[in-house]
Amino acid sequence: MKAIIQNFQIDLSNPIDISIPLSNTNENPIAWYIEKPAIEPVKFGDWIGKVSEGSSTNFNNIFFNPHGHGTHTECLGHITHDFYSINQCLKQFFFFAELISVEPAILDNDLIITKDQIENLLNGKFPEALIIRTLPNSDAKKSKNYSNSNPAYLTEAAAIYIREIGIQHLLIDLPSVDREEDEGKLLAHKAFWNVKNTEHLNSDARLNCTITEMIYVENQVADGSYILNLQIASFENDASPSKPVLYKIH
Repeated sequence: MKAIIQNFQIDLSNPIDISIPLSNTNENPIAWYIEKPAIEPVKFGDWIGKVSEGSSTNFNNIFFNPHGHGTHTECLGHITHDFYSINQCLKQFFFFAELISVEPAILDNDLIITKDQIENLLNGKFPEALIIRTLPNSDAKKSKNYSNSNPAYLTEAAAIYIREIGIQHLLIDLPSVDREEDEGKLLAHKAFWNVKNTEHLNSDARLNCTITEMIYVENQVADGSYILNLQIASFENDASPSKPVLYKIH
């Protein structure tokens, strides 16, 4: 990327934030059968960490789950027996990215994103990062409760294709790349990271690759090529809340 970037101009003055902010309101999106996040001031006896209550500072505790409470980026440690941290796996933060919009196909009672759809929309491009916006695309994604809703998901073949063409970072506006109820198979996760055995990690598993879920891309953002800045908090955990930001390329 360092050598190629000299051929392009990037408009840093107009970032396109595709993350969903985390809040303690009913507007916060939720998945995986949990309650909304909690953000509340620390209390020590009669003292409360809130300026409006007489303190000199606002001093909040935040309780949330990165997988269920909004935009998050995860590494293969999400599905492995041994511990792997997103903070250790993600060491570069700028990538050439391609945004595509996909209307999921219908299979029985499921909505699926297929290999053929992705291959056709990429049309011969092989970016470092792939951003998938599902259609229809409404503001409801920013506050939806996905629990027990059987959202759309990637087929295993689609995830294998994404891996085989060298995409390192996959971003999607769904709570998971896999089916909500899949008996723990996690076929798309395993295919993307090339994890063949979660107990004993194979040597060719993709340690430096990430999946970012529950993004939101506004309708006015056109499909096409961008520079992606993938920002995470420095959590030593399999996943972190994240702030993916796109920049137009001229």
